[in-house]
Amino acid sequence: MGDPFFILAVIACVAVVIVLALGLGGFAGGGEFNKKNSNKLMRYRIGAQFIAVIFIVLFVYFRNQGG
Repeated sequence: MGDPFFILAVIACVAVVIVLALGLGGFAGGGEFNKKNSNKLMRYRIGAQFIAVIFIVLFVYFRNQGG
């Protein structure tokens, strides 16, 4: 639980959920917000997912090293 990669992975996953919720909320609401921000939010979500996957892989790698 105290592993820094685990904590970073959880934070990154929460960030993905937040950006996804903002994107879905904007899509559902439509209008000007969706037109201005839908592609930007999608890029942020993909970036956050990439970072989350990196932290998850690092956590699993270092955990399997016996550390």
